Amino acid sequence: MRKNKQKTPVILENLRVEDFAAEGKCLARNDGQVIFIEGEVAPGDLVDVRIFKTKNSFREGRAIAVHEFSNLRQEPRCQHFGTCGGCKWQHIQYETQLDFKTRQVRDSLERLAKIPHPGIRPIIGSAQEYGYRNKLEFTFSTNRWYTDAEIASGDTLERRAAGFHIPKRFDRILDIEKCHLQPEPSNAIRLAIKAYAEERDWTFYDLIKHHGFVRNVVIRTASTGQVMVVVQFGEPQWEAINELTRYLQETFPMISSLHVVVNEKVNDTFQDQDVIHVAGTPYIEEQMEGLTYRVGPKSFYQTNSDQAYTLYKITRDFAQLKGDELVYDLYTGTGTIANFVARQAAFVVGIEYVPSAVEDAKVNSEINGISNTSFFAGDMKKLLRTDFFAEHGKPDVIITDPPRAGMDADVVEAILGAAPQRIVYVSCNPATQARDVAMLSEMYEVKAVQPVDMFPHTHHVENVMWLEKKS
Repeated sequence: MRKNKQKTPVILENLRVEDFAAEGKCLARNDGQVIFIEGEVAPGDLVDVRIFKTKNSFREGRAIAVHEFSNLRQEPRCQHFGTCGGCKWQHIQYETQLDFKTRQVRDSLERLAKIPHPGIRPIIGSAQEYGYRNKLEFTFSTNRWYTDAEIASGDTLERRAAGFHIPKRFDRILDIEKCHLQPEPSNAIRLAIKAYAEERDWTFYDLIKHHGFVRNVVIRTASTGQVMVVVQFGEPQWEAINELTRYLQETFPMISSLHVVVNEKVNDTFQDQDVIHVAGTPYIEEQMEGLTYRVGPKSFYQTNSDQAYTLYKITRDFAQLKGDELVYDLYTGTGTIANFVARQAAFVVGIEYVPSAVEDAKVNSEINGISNTSFFAGDMKKLLRTDFFAEHGKPDVIITDPPRAGMDADVVEAILGAAPQRIVYVSCNPATQARDVAMLSEMYEVKAVQPVDMFPHTHHVENVMWLEKKS
C-alpha cells in the first residue's frame, strides 16, 4: 500500500519586505516574482517565508522568522498579538498605518477607477488608538486554541475558552485575558461570566458538535456611559439562565440594559431569534449634537462612536445643504445619517433592506422630534424605480453608505436616472467605491475625497467622496 508523500515545504530565505499590500498583507519579491506575506511583518523587515500557495504571477506565504526589524515597527500593546485575528497592525507605527490607508484610497481611484480627482485630503486619524470600539462579541467554547507556550508548558490544558475566533479556524477560540479594544467593564463582564460558569461546571458551546449551554456574549458600551449585555445560550436551561442574570445585576450595577437569547441554531446570529429583555431599559443611547439614538440588541451603530461623529460631519458638509433639498439616504440602517442631516434639509427619505433597522430609524426620528423624514424597507434595486421617484420626488442630493460589496449596478443606474445635483458616497471599501464612482463618472465629477480611520491597527479605512453633476 503506497504511502502519501509529504511535500517538502518551500521556504524562501532573507526576503526584504518592500511594502504593504491589500488585506493587511505585505509584499516582497523573489527573482522578480511577487510574494504576498502574512504575519507580523513590516516594510523593511528581512524575513524567511514559508510558501503555502503558488500561482503563475505570485505566491503567498507566512513569515516564520525575522532577521532584521524595520524602523517602522513599534511594541504591540496586547499580550495576544500575533495569535488573535484582530489588530494585526499593532506592531506598525500609527502614522505609517495612516499613510498606507491614504494610499489605499488613492490607488483605488487612480488604478481601479482611473478617474480625475482634486487630490486626497489628509486622513483623519482616531484620537483613540485603543478602547475605541463600542461593541464586541465574545464566544464561549470547548474548542480552545492552545498557544505554543501553553503546549510547551506541559500543564494540563483547559479546554474551555471565552474570546475570539482564530483566523481561518471557525472551530477554534483563543481565550482572551484582556482585550484593549473596548473600555471597561467589557473585560470584567466577560471574565466574570466565564468564571461563574466554570465554577458551576456549566458546558460551553461546542462549535463542531453544536451543543452546549453558554454560547456567547455581546457587550456594548455607549459614549453616554450606558452598558448593554446580551448573553446567548445554546440550551433553554432557565434556572441557570436566571441565576446568571441575577449574578450579573448584583455584580455589575452599571449594566443599563440586560438581555438573553436562547439560540439552538447552528450559527450565532440572533437577528432572527427572540431577544428577552431582563433588566434595565430595552436599549442604550448614543448622543450626537443634541440628537439621541436608541441602540437595541439588534441595532446597527458605527462601532467607533467618536469617529462616527467625524464621519457624519464630513458627510453633511459635503452634502452642501441649504435647507430646501430633498435628500435620499440609501442604506440608511437605523437612520443615523438621515436624522443627523434632517435639520439642514427640507425632507429626507431613508431606504434600508433590514425591516427592524427601519423601525429603529423611525423611532430615532420620533424621540428627537424630527418630522421631515420617511423610511422604507426593501431591496434597494427594486425600490429605486420610476414609480418610487414619482411618488416621493426625485432627490436633489443622494447620500449612500453601502456595505463592503458596494452598490448593485442597478442601483447605480437608478441614481444616474434620478440625476441628483450631488452625491455623497460613504464607503468602508475604497475598491468597490472606486468601481461605483467610475460608473457614475459619465455624469459626475469628484469634488472632494476624505479618508477617515475608524479602526486603528487594522488595514480598514473609511472614505467619503463628494460627487457633483457635471455642467
